[in-house]
Amino acid sequence: MELKVKKLESEAKLPEYAHIDDAGMDIFSIEEKTIKPKDSKLIRTGISIELPKNTEAQIRPRSGLALKHQITLLNSPGTIDAGYRGEIGVIMINHSNTDFLVTKHMKIAQMVIKPILNLIIVEVDTLNSSKRGIGGFGSTGLK
Repeated sequence: MELKVKKLESEAKLPEYAHIDDAGMDIFSIEEKTIKPKDSKLIRTGISIELPKNTEAQIRPRSGLALKHQITLLNSPGTIDAGYRGEIGVIMINHSNTDFLVTKHMKIAQMVIKPILNLIIVEVDTLNSSKRGIGGFGSTGLK
């Protein structure tokens, strides 16, 4: 299966897998931008994509940025629908107490391509019962 990628800027980098069996491919910044503590910024990648039919792209944080710099992504995972042809932008947030410099060609996120199901929406008056029922938000406890 192919992922078609268009460079919107000549210096943009194509997504790439760091290892052959990785689920996510790295995506890269095309700009240099400082993210102040407790602030967020939209970081440009300079690419757009054409996804295979019945797939989506999920934009997810990089664990190393989160652990070492307290940098993560808002609206994570971000969803790119198959019909979107605009530039991929990554909303990064700085949870640390120091400035974080995003540099050009820095690995800023990972992109995972996933299959999707398009379902028929049916309104009903009742739902089948389940063992779990309406329990949520920690209803099973911590241990």
